[in-house]
Amino acid sequence: MPISRVHLLFVTGMVAAILAATPVMAQDGERTEPKPEALAATPAPDAGAAADAAQALASSIDGAAGGITTADQIAAYKAAAAAGDPNALWQLGVMYENGNGVPRNRATALGYFSEIANQYADTAPKSTDADIVAQAFVKMGDYFGGGIPEAGIAQDQGLSEGYLKQAADWFGSPEAEYRMGVLYLDPDKLANPLMGARYLQSASKQGYVPAQARLGDLLFNGEGVVKAKRVDGLMWLTVASRRADGTVDASWIGDLLNADMLIASPDERSQAVTRADSLEQQFDSADAAN
Repeated sequence: MPISRVHLLFVTGMVAAILAATPVMAQDGERTEPKPEALAATPAPDAGAAADAAQALASSIDGAAGGITTADQIAAYKAAAAAGDPNALWQLGVMYENGNGVPRNRATALGYFSEIANQYADTAPKSTDADIVAQAFVKMGDYFGGGIPEAGIAQDQGLSEGYLKQAADWFGSPEAEYRMGVLYLDPDKLANPLMGARYLQSASKQGYVPAQARLGDLLFNGEGVVKAKRVDGLMWLTVASRRADGTVDASWIGDLLNADMLIASPDERSQAVTRADSLEQQFDSADAAN
């Protein structure tokens, strides 16, 4: 079950309160107070105002023809964020997370992502803003999964899993489905290989390459009630390896494929490659259509 709306509002309100009250370390090592406009929980935005703000944001940046300064860009994002535009909130969160044009401040970034989660939890899964909202939930899962020690934000695995589950179950985010799949495969976490396989399969069908690789290895070797289907496993691993070529995931996916290929029979390898050729064409066609 996804996180309930009441629970979500309670949790995000707690996040805002903690962030607003907690000094954090600035980039130069001095303690500073988080900026309240980025951290305070805000009421649900007026849809018309948010739309107007988004249009004004796009016009101000596009109309500058590349000549807009970082300060002007931040100002434009903050104006749109104040009206509740989720794209502006997301852009500001990413900027503070990575220190792009602003001092790096993960607590402030969390505040922006929390605003998106708070204001747009009921966004329809296939709507315009759904992807950004789902990504915000994934970010919340990441932050609570590791905590933010410099801001006094403790690690909370249960809360992290809740945000990831919301992104996976409500929004169908393939990244969140992958993360949930990995958690279910971990014997020290959720420890349910069958549920892990289901999440990985859903993400794999959406073309998420890391999920295709983990699903392939799981199916090839089997685990618990998940019985080995070696040809299917090699098929998914082969597709994942091809599609990961040139990416940061290429190395570990290649290692999984090579390890499983070494113990597969010649017939299993041949069948898997034939099936992979067909499956890869399906994903190539889907990519071209998008």
